[in-house]
Amino acid sequence: MSTEGLQAMLDTAVTAARQAGRLQKERLWGEFTFDFKGEVDIVTEVDRACEELIVSRIAAAFPGHSFLAEENLYADGDPAWRWVIDPLDGTTNYAHGFPWFCVSIALEHEGELTLGVIYHCMMDELFTAVRGGGAFLNGKPIRVSSRKPLRHSLIATGFPYDVARGNENNFRNFFELQLAARGVRRAGAAALDLAYVAAGRLEGYWECKLKPWDVAAGSLLVREAGGMVTNHKGEPHRIGDHRILASNGLIHEEIEALLERAEKSAPLL
Repeated sequence: MSTEGLQAMLDTAVTAARQAGRLQKERLWGEFTFDFKGEVDIVTEVDRACEELIVSRIAAAFPGHSFLAEENLYADGDPAWRWVIDPLDGTTNYAHGFPWFCVSIALEHEGELTLGVIYHCMMDELFTAVRGGGAFLNGKPIRVSSRKPLRHSLIATGFPYDVARGNENNFRNFFELQLAARGVRRAGAAALDLAYVAAGRLEGYWECKLKPWDVAAGSLLVREAGGMVTNHKGEPHRIGDHRILASNGLIHEEIEALLERAEKSAPLL
């Protein structure tokens, strides 16, 4: 893959993310419809409009590429090139007018994450990464933090949509880590949590029951910013894994040990 070709793909993803972010910001406190994908899992018309915008722009620039996107299934394209898209990560926040959400776009080439873009329109923050080329925020290089140990660290997590019914509800993990860390935040957008680890604003992040579009761009950002991304057992993370642990690397083993202890403990509910 040529440098010029990769830059063209990144530029296209950035343009699409900014356009989708503009749409999100324009519609945020207005009227829009939403549907339920499950008992509490919702999708808004803005999710669908953003996805259509992003996919159409990328497909026009790179016909034949394949897509894995949250809100739709697309005809099979070239499996060597797959775009993984969350058009609006933080839909529940968006539907309630809580301004914490983003666009997340990643590209896999032959199964390897190649580029990632996360755009937080409400703060006009554009996070980008290219494999082997570092991570950036609005064009400036970013690195994970150097803070340790876990007691002095701020970390983040989230809870699955079926938290009230599923056994894997993350409650025991949260209990163990809330006691061990300086603080745990739960803001409701996995991609932004990962971007914040990459930018050194959080020291770590863990979650379970995630989908590829939740973590694809963010996991590349963390790695390119010098951090670690694994599953909860410390094994290399793939975007198809439903558990993720991302950190600055300095507190990774501490979090991993607590997650292991929590898994062996009785559930809180």
